[in-house]
Amino acid sequence: MKGTTHLAIGCAIGALACAYYPFSPSHAALYFSVAGLSALSADLDGPSILSRKAAKLSKWLRNATLAVGLTLMAGLVCLLFVPGRFDPVYAGCAISVFLLGLVAKRGVIRNAIVSLTGGGLLAFGWLHGYDWLGGLGGFVVWAPWLKHRGMTHTLWALIGWGAIGWGLERQSGIVGVAAVAVAGYASHLLADTMTPSGVKWLYPLYKKPFKLR
Repeated sequence: MKGTTHLAIGCAIGALACAYYPFSPSHAALYFSVAGLSALSADLDGPSILSRKAAKLSKWLRNATLAVGLTLMAGLVCLLFVPGRFDPVYAGCAISVFLLGLVAKRGVIRNAIVSLTGGGLLAFGWLHGYDWLGGLGGFVVWAPWLKHRGMTHTLWALIGWGAIGWGLERQSGIVGVAAVAVAGYASHLLADTMTPSGVKWLYPLYKKPFKLR
């Protein structure tokens, strides 16, 4: 299912939360933010709305690395024809950068960028005592390297996400944040359950997907 559809469902959940819980502009902003993020986060295990900018950056980094590698290799070729100018350190760097540009996959670079972002959230949460932010950072570090519709699309991930939401609710003092987080994440899993591929809710204990036609 498209990310825009998941986001629309998340926004609807945020609107329902605004109608159900005591309203204030700050509360409404948090409900919509939590619901939208929760509805999209399960797809951090692959290309998604959340990682779109990272995908563009990864393409640029790969092309830049390859261009720098080609330039260094051209310089190395020139040095080979100049007596006494060959530098083994330069040669090693030139060959390494060139090969890295050839073999680096945009998906791997994108995953690394997303994980670095998660690492920043994890470190900030740990340094400032925001346990929920540390949990969110850990999720962002871990999710990009998983198989699509694998562990992030399970009951266990939903429970973990609920714990992150509960931590944010306790720290913010805003009632309903945990429920909105769970509802947003669950909406993603339920929506994907209605697609032909289904969702492996109990993976890895039960590896067959559940489907609702």
